[in-house]
Amino acid sequence: MIKIFIAVVLLSSVLFSYEMDYTKDTEGLVKGMKVHKAPNWVAKIELTNGKKVFFVSPKAMIEFYHHPGKWFDVGVKSEDDMKDVIVTDFTTLKPINARGAFYVYGSNMVSPIGDDLPAFATYDAAADYSKKHNGKRILNFKEIPEALIKLLNGRI
Repeated sequence: MIKIFIAVVLLSSVLFSYEMDYTKDTEGLVKGMKVHKAPNWVAKIELTNGKKVFFVSPKAMIEFYHHPGKWFDVGVKSEDDMKDVIVTDFTTLKPINARGAFYVYGSNMVSPIGDDLPAFATYDAAADYSKKHNGKRILNFKEIPEALIKLLNGRI
């Protein structure tokens, strides 16, 4: 029984692990900046066609996520074209599922593109960061409206 449990744990860690496979030359789609310069902010969307789209921060990735057609040359029409949506855990620097992550709004830390939403694998990690950095609110992926991204970008 223990061997089966260990096998399941190992298999799930392989199946559900993510990779941030960018290089020094990789540029974020939305802002066109080199993503390697701020590794704790990097986000990525892997498309069903195999293409990988990188972003300099969660905010930039969510902006794309809400309106992928704005970047028509990528070939994404809807969420159905997105296989994996990945962000970097701000504290551990490990790639995590963006749809299951927690984001801190209103902290005193900024990404290379300004006010942003640092991502965390757990609510507790987000809450700890929020306390240390004057965060205003912790949100899950579905709670991040397009209007918040516009506000963070200074468009409201």
